[in-house]
Amino acid sequence: MTHTRPISLLLGAALACAGTFAQTTPKAPAKAVVAAPVAPAAACPALLQHEFPRLQDDAPQNLCQYAGKVLLVVNTASYCGFTSQYEGLEALYAKYQSKGLVVLGFPSNEFGKQEPGNSKEIADFCFNTYGVKFPMFAKSDVKGDKRNALYAEFFKATRTEPKWNFNKYLVDRSGKVVANYPSDVEPNSSKLVSAIEKALNQKF
Repeated sequence: MTHTRPISLLLGAALACAGTFAQTTPKAPAKAVVAAPVAPAAACPALLQHEFPRLQDDAPQNLCQYAGKVLLVVNTASYCGFTSQYEGLEALYAKYQSKGLVVLGFPSNEFGKQEPGNSKEIADFCFNTYGVKFPMFAKSDVKGDKRNALYAEFFKATRTEPKWNFNKYLVDRSGKVVANYPSDVEPNSSKLVSAIEKALNQKF
């Protein structure tokens, strides 16, 4: 005798089977999230590819950390008629640092033997007398055959060298020397400030 199942049972089984299939069918893989490309760090120009000991502790400092900045590089001395310019240089640094200016100080004893001290004595003088916060480096030569590597680059670029303490080289964001100011150009002179502002606003 043949038994037939009710149609309702057959439909229920079919629906159950369909539900099972739906549950076991693999889902489409989620789309991978691609991170936005990271912009490369500013390339370090040849002018800055040098390392010097920091004044206060002789820790080596690579000048490439200042790539993309506007630099005012000054050869300094503690016992010079222009030494009070430390105050103006620090004021420039405080005013324009947030916009990209860095003042770099390089003590030198080549002009009138006006920087005779060791690193600790020079650092104490700069920091305690004038509150200098801009980067300062250990004493070195800035002219002649023994000039340090950065000042050798300056000489190569401009064919000039400092004639006295507190000479100032202005370097733009691309690492190009754009001006050279003698000692008697004060840090707050309109000529220097105007050139700094122009370099800060220039795009590369």
